[in-house]
Amino acid sequence: MPLSTITTNSIADDAITVPKVTDQILTNRNLIINGAMQVWQRATAATTATNQCTTVDRHATLENTSGNYTTEQSTDTPSGTGYSLKCVVTAADATLTTTEYSMIQHGIEAQNLQHLQYGTSSAKTLTATFWVKSNKTGTYGLSLYKQDPTSAMYNKEYTINTANTWEKKEIIITPTAGSTSIINTSTGTIANDTGPGLYLVFGLAWGPSFTGGTSDSWSTNTSHYATTNHVNWMDTVGNDFYLTEVQLEVGDTATPFEHRSYGEELAKCQRYYNRSLDLGSSQTGPWYNQPEQLGSGYGRAFVPFNVVMRAVPTMTVSTNSTAYTAKGTQFLTNRNFTSYLNGMTNDNYITQWTADAEI
Repeated sequence: MPLSTITTNSIADDAITVPKVTDQILTNRNLIINGAMQVWQRATAATTATNQCTTVDRHATLENTSGNYTTEQSTDTPSGTGYSLKCVVTAADATLTTTEYSMIQHGIEAQNLQHLQYGTSSAKTLTATFWVKSNKTGTYGLSLYKQDPTSAMYNKEYTINTANTWEKKEIIITPTAGSTSIINTSTGTIANDTGPGLYLVFGLAWGPSFTGGTSDSWSTNTSHYATTNHVNWMDTVGNDFYLTEVQLEVGDTATPFEHRSYGEELAKCQRYYNRSLDLGSSQTGPWYNQPEQLGSGYGRAFVPFNVVMRAVPTMTVSTNSTAYTAKGTQFLTNRNFTSYLNGMTNDNYITQWTADAEI
């Protein structure tokens, strides 16, 4: 029996909607890794922000003011499940000097952005969506920083309207925002390599050097992270800022957040940061991290990574890690991976290590 012919022209326009399509067949839309804040390899408890990832994977917390803030895992989310990134001011800076700043930054590997066709007349429009909550209302800014081979900066104001209430924000980023010709010309090219192609930046506080931007506009001035309307979130101890379900996708229409499994997100995160299990004193073998002695005072160990890392990682052994041997226990303090191997015998074991190749 022949198949019946279906004429799609007869389907009403309102019968085909974005949720119906994207929920079923469109995957790998989200350029952001760990946008739902699922993976926390480093820490989940409150940790002082530094210029790197300190708690949640792939979202670096950068801080350069006379105050400081902490980040931690929170179960407070707009959907009532999962996690969000919670930031809290622990030391205030009411008056920001010229080059002070606080922000959350997500780096996207350049070779994963080639389909955007930046640097050509076919450069794609992007849509950023995210859920945010804070006790401090007012004007904030989202930035997109293109680093190489030439730099460009886009920023857009958004408003937290109601204190202590989850709000969803949608921002459309066109290649010609601000009537400039930066992204759709050769200036906008993104290098096809393992370096940072784009940084998605959530501003918390910006000193005067960083607030010369025009909202919804590209600029070759890479200090233009925000406008002069941006709030100083760092001005009061106890100010909080929650963030989750961050998505950046091709197109001018926001689609439902792409929920990926924990296993998928963990594997994506491990390309940039990877850590072994912390084997406690009650753990028994077999252990696979057994160094091979090459000679007096020298040795080597094979550490298997779960995925290919973005770059040659910085390897470290955690402070006060322990090596268990057939002859007893050795306690190690503040020793890096290389020095740890020096002088080891062939019955020593590495119990915990980290490999960092973040952008």
